[in-house]
Amino acid sequence: MKTRKIILMMILSFSMAGTMPQAFSEPTISIIMEKTTYTYCEKLFYTIEVSEITGDPAVIHLKDNAGKGSSAIPIPITKLQNPVPSLVAFQEEVFPLGKYFIDVQYSGAETTAEFNLIDSDKICIPELIKPITSNWLTGNISDGFLIDAFQKYIDQRLINVPFEINEKNVYDIDIPDWVKNTGYWWIQGVVSDEEFAQCVNYLIEKDMITSPAAS
Repeated sequence: MKTRKIILMMILSFSMAGTMPQAFSEPTISIIMEKTTYTYCEKLFYTIEVSEITGDPAVIHLKDNAGKGSSAIPIPITKLQNPVPSLVAFQEEVFPLGKYFIDVQYSGAETTAEFNLIDSDKICIPELIKPITSNWLTGNISDGFLIDAFQKYIDQRLINVPFEINEKNVYDIDIPDWVKNTGYWWIQGVVSDEEFAQCVNYLIEKDMITSPAAS
């Protein structure tokens, strides 16, 4: 009888152990930086690596050394390694030089990475030119309005428009239709700022983009 009781107690203890709730540790998270030094015109790129997929998004805050930061940015976590490419390049008008921090929270876990934004001789096309170019590609604005935007917002060291654009000639400026392919490729990121600028400057130098009033 004693032997049976011992065996029964062992069976019950193993059975209960199998049904006992198990304690789960929170997932771990890390940030793998493509590099830790960036310059203007470059795009931030890093990878969020997690130990498990919980179904929660990662919440990102980007802040500068003074503590000023972005609003919360949710990023879906669907793999153990999740690339996070920035769609917008660093620009002088938006990002001051200095140290920046990437804070990431995910299912109770937190981590921080940092990088430096340093000065360089690079000049890039302001981001606001992209929607203007898109409107030009779809025919919503004229060739003259596009060149006017180039003259107003792009550093002349990158694109130099040597003639004045005004109410009288803004509708008379012509850009060859094939340039729209280059504009589309630039918006898609296939063509760089420098390549797009070289194309526009070449057309101006060869009098393929001119102002009738300046001719």
